[in-house]
Amino acid sequence: MQYLIKGGIVVDPVAATMQQLDLLVDQGLVVALGTDLVAPEAVVIDAVDRYVCPGFFDLHVHLREPGYEYKEDIASGTRAAAMGGFTAVACMPNTNPVADNAAVISYILEKARQAATRVYPIGAMTKGSQGQELTEMADLKAAGAVALSDDGKPVMDAGLMRRIMQYAGMLGLPVISHCEDINLAAGGQMHEGAVATMLGLKGIPAAAEEVMVARDILLAEHTGCRLHLAHISTAGSVRLVRQAKERGVKVTAEATPHHFTLTEDAVQGFNTNAKVNPPLRRKIDVEAIKEGLADGTIDVIATDHAPHAYHEKDVEFQYAPTGLIGLETAVGLVFTELVQTGILTVPQAVAKLSYHPRRVLGLDGGVLEPGAVADITIIDPNLTEIVDPGKMQSKSKNTPFTGWRLTGLPVITMVAGKIIMQERQLRIENVLDNNAI
Repeated sequence: MQYLIKGGIVVDPVAATMQQLDLLVDQGLVVALGTDLVAPEAVVIDAVDRYVCPGFFDLHVHLREPGYEYKEDIASGTRAAAMGGFTAVACMPNTNPVADNAAVISYILEKARQAATRVYPIGAMTKGSQGQELTEMADLKAAGAVALSDDGKPVMDAGLMRRIMQYAGMLGLPVISHCEDINLAAGGQMHEGAVATMLGLKGIPAAAEEVMVARDILLAEHTGCRLHLAHISTAGSVRLVRQAKERGVKVTAEATPHHFTLTEDAVQGFNTNAKVNPPLRRKIDVEAIKEGLADGTIDVIATDHAPHAYHEKDVEFQYAPTGLIGLETAVGLVFTELVQTGILTVPQAVAKLSYHPRRVLGLDGGVLEPGAVADITIIDPNLTEIVDPGKMQSKSKNTPFTGWRLTGLPVITMVAGKIIMQERQLRIENVLDNNAI
């Protein structure tokens, strides 16, 4: 199938440019960019006043399969991703069984053949993500794992983390670190501060994150390993990453939309949908995250999409699991809270959603040029929707953004030249025939 995308504003996240161009897609590839392109056999897509971007990539999602399919599975999670404008996702290994061996990685990739987007599995660093014994990292890589992480659990043993980085460096795999000192965070339910005191909840200090950020940066500096810091949330973490980059440490970092939009006040009323890990922080931390995104300290915007069933969140606050869904609200939050407010330019935002995530994982793509795979996200900067969990593709509905008005939304998600979502509707026939990507 040929598609001629006419008159769109093509965003180049590397050159940081935007140019009104036509773009021709044929047999799953971008074959031409230019003005007044003609292709008589092509289906024409009117993209005037819309941003034509390299396909967005979320490098931090929890698809829950295998083992927790009642929360989410690969099919529902990737449909949510496509609705959110993502053409690819990387899924964390905290499944059941844990993705700590080649068999589970192969299972995920097999299931992903019928997914709505590309799926890249991340393998566990330690067996069972218990932080005690190394996994067979070479086997994980051979099976298709693109990174290593025990996300959701920190590796508390610094000696073990050093060995993980040494072996990962030898294999060319990035280490994605969940930075949390469980001794400082033990029993904590939200950020340690005035709101926690008023609600009578045990708090988690910012230092619980920052001491582990500092430790892992030092270990990465020592080993030369590529380190990626997941979901940093405090001003101190941003400062540590900035200083590390100035020293030339191979460190990258991500921030989530909820950490640059919400503060600890969202927990008021014991809102379990605002219970996340790391917790929502102070306004000063939110501002530091935005500053880190603007100056390049934070490379990536990732959702940490963490679905939980209704009955799991509909309990007393201390018994509720941490996490929220983010695939279907992320892009709208980026454009509403960062682009429209002037914190990020459009090319900067697109880079953090497309080019940089791929580079963190050592993957190609993220630029629209002749010969590139036609993974494309088209954004209508003027389209507005009210967040309604009942209309979401995710099996779970645990979002704190219900009722938010978001402007700047994906209107086309194209994967390998197939339109998976168009004008806010899934193209089911293409989702079900998407096993060739």
